[in-house]
Amino acid sequence: MTQPKTDFQQDANRNFEQDPDTRLRDSVIRRFFDREGRLKNIPAQLKKKLIVLEYLVEQLEMERTYPESEINAFIRLVHDDYATIRREFIVQGFMSRSDEVYKRNPLSAARRWEDLS
Repeated sequence: MTQPKTDFQQDANRNFEQDPDTRLRDSVIRRFFDREGRLKNIPAQLKKKLIVLEYLVEQLEMERTYPESEINAFIRLVHDDYATIRREFIVQGFMSRSDEVYKRNPLSAARRWEDLS
């Protein structure tokens, strides 16, 4: 009779079966977010930063517009430096801004971490 797998073993097996990009993405998210979902720090390495930004922006609705105050409140839920993350959303193409109104761009418009070596 085999013993049931622990959560760690199940995660390890699931991680092994995933493609390398998915494994990297999952690893970065686990490393940079705590158990409460707060961002511990903004990654310095561009590839990891893009993974974190993509993960955050995926929580926003595509066709909706957001006033700046709502974007700030959303970001503050995960990190205190809302201005830096908001700016990175724009610079990296995850969002567009017009007159302090923000809109999520399709991921295809954003800088893609998968394209970096």
